[in-house]
Parts: sequence; C-alpha cells; structure tokens
Amino acid sequence: MSNHSKRKEEHLALAKKYFTIKDNDFDRIELVRPALPESRVSSAAIACEILGKKVKAPFYINAMTGGSEKSKEINRAIGKASRIGQIPFATGSSSILAKEKDQLASFYVAREENPDGLFFANVNPNTPANTAKNIVQELQADALQIHINTVQELAMPEGDRDFVWIDKLKAIRDVVDVPVIIKEVGFGFDKASIELLQKNNFNLIDLGGAGGTNFAQIENARSSHPLPYLDELGLSTVKSALIAEECGIDFFASGGIRNALDILKCLVLGAKSVGIANLFLQAYENSGEDGLIETVLRFEDELAGLFALFGINNVNEAKKIKYALTKGLWKELIQIIVDD
Repeated sequence: MSNHSKRKEEHLALAKKYFTIKDNDFDRIELVRPALPESRVSSAAIACEILGKKVKAPFYINAMTGGSEKSKEINRAIGKASRIGQIPFATGSSSILAKEKDQLASFYVAREENPDGLFFANVNPNTPANTAKNIVQELQADALQIHINTVQELAMPEGDRDFVWIDKLKAIRDVVDVPVIIKEVGFGFDKASIELLQKNNFNLIDLGGAGGTNFAQIENARSSHPLPYLDELGLSTVKSALIAEECGIDFFASGGIRNALDILKCLVLGAKSVGIANLFLQAYENSGEDGLIETVLRFEDELAGLFALFGINNVNEAKKIKYALTKGLWKELIQIIVDD
C-alpha cells in the first residue's frame, strides 16, 4: 500500500472515530410553519434539475474517498445507492491518479454502478490541468469539484504549504469541458474569497462549512506535532450560506447536515442542492450497503414530508419559507460581514 493509499485508510478510520451528531448553527434557524399548509406529501415535490440533469431529490452523496481497496468498496456502494435513490454522487479526491494510475478502479467503480447518474469527480488545486482533464474523461464525470483545504493541509504532516491557488483553479477550469465546483472541506467560505472567485468567473461553490467532519482534527490525530488550535477554525455552513446568498453566487450547501430538516433549511437559505458525506459513510460502516441505501431513501421520504408540512410544492418554493435567526446568529453574521 502506498503512503497516499495508507492516508486514505487512516482518514476513513478517523472519520468514524470522531463522528458525532452534535449541535450546530442549523439549530439557530427557526422556520415559520403554516398550521394549515393545504398540501399532500408527494415524492414529485422534491424532484429537481441539477446541472442539467433531473434528480429525485435536492441532495447528493458528497466526496468521501478513493485510492485504496477499502475505499473502492465504499465507492461501489455510493454508486449503487445514488442509482437507487436517483441522486447525484461524488467520489473523494482522485488527484492520486496523477501518480498512481492503478487506483483508477477505486474511483471508477462508482460510475460503473451508476452509469447514467449525475457524477462529480474531485481533485485538489495542485493537480496539473491536463491531468484533471484526463480524470474527468476517464471517470466520465458530469462536473468537477476542486477542493480547497488550506486548514487541512497545514495540519497534515505531509501537507502542502503553498496556497497560491487561484491561477491553478483557472487553469483547470479552462481545460475541462464540464462545470467546475469550488469546494471547501469543512471550514466554510468567507465573503472576500467568494468575491475573488466571482472576479475570476467562477460561479458555483460547495460551501463545505464547519459543523460536520473536522479535517484539522483528523490530520492532527495523524501528526506527531499536532496543531489543535486549528480544530476551532472555520465558518459554519449556515453562516457561509447567508454570506454566499448575499454575494449572489450559486452554491451547494454541505457540512454538518444531520437530517432532512437541515436539508430543508439549506434550501430555504438559497442552496441549489445539499451535500452529505460522513453521515452516509457511517450508515455504510455500521450497516453496509443496505444501510446506506436505506438512509438515502429515508431522507427522501422525510424531505417530501417536510415539503408538505411547510406547504411547498417544489424546490424553488423553499426560498419562500420565512425564517428567523436565533441565539445571536444574526449579530455574529453582521460582525463577520462588516469585518470582511
């Protein structure tokens, strides 16, 4: 096993070790529910179109893993669950393919299981542009996530220390022929970074906010010289969503999604779709492929119920739901925006 593959296995083990369902900023959003919604539960209500493809629900299985034998089986299950659930799916970073071509199968197995589904490939910003292009082609991806993960890299013992990335992001975007999604990995987006992306003609981000998997914590657990103060960095998914909506950029929301109500809240805040990773990963770890599939289908059923409860008939109507920010969240957000 290569060092890169070994790291992927360590990430999976530590993601399980540190997985908890905990309070986060989604608890500070209060939705206004009509007592008389005059509606019926319908699975058709949550169906939508994402990046030109019709899907059954406005959430997706977000980037997790790839590049090792264990991750191959996880990606196989992800592909199958996304096919049965008719939702988009992503594999973890496939930048390893630049040096370890033999790991292609650990990623492509997801596409094999769902040949017609909406599939996102994933690379890091230091991936050579032509390599990223080849990865998109080899995986038959419909879109490309480029993850930006400075905090994780700083905590990672073997991580990068050069974070001059904007020109690299543009170089990748300019050679691939699919939509590009700039994705954080658990530390969220600030206003200045969103505006920098907009200035450089990037129009879609995945918030990857704080509140879920903490990759600083994971990398610190692997390090002989941990930087525990990095564990506390990051903007929550909720705060990032409010900032992104103000900036007028299209965004997917991810980071700390615990249930169908959190998905609905993301849609209310303006998300086009909602990514879920570790919660689905642990469903697989605890109950196998069947557990993952059951969780995806249960989330679809529960989201359809919530749509009826709030009297909305399609995803676009979610933004009509009124809400309040509680427990000082608005004050914190204003301070962040003013300081930015």
